[in-house]
Amino acid sequence: MDKTGFAFWLTLIGSLCWIVCFWWMYRISAKQNALLNQLHMQGKRIEKLSKIEHDLIKEVHPQVGELKEGMATMIAAVNENTENNSPDSKDKQVHH
Repeated sequence: MDKTGFAFWLTLIGSLCWIVCFWWMYRISAKQNALLNQLHMQGKRIEKLSKIEHDLIKEVHPQVGELKEGMATMIAAVNENTENNSPDSKDKQVHH
């Protein structure tokens, strides 16, 4: 094998290596693009769920405040009712 034949085979092998390299990089790129698309869609779903959750919290939040106020009123009424109906208060009312 002379130098020209050797150079031909090295050039051919080098060209085949480049073809394989470009094909491999194309596959990697396609997989990365698919993964990025999946992540993008997942981000959209999370954003949508987060907005729904935020809307629900905004809707429920005032109701929680109203419940707390109602509970405070009920506790005050129960405490007042308990004080008026306790045995000590009946004894004080009878002795007056």
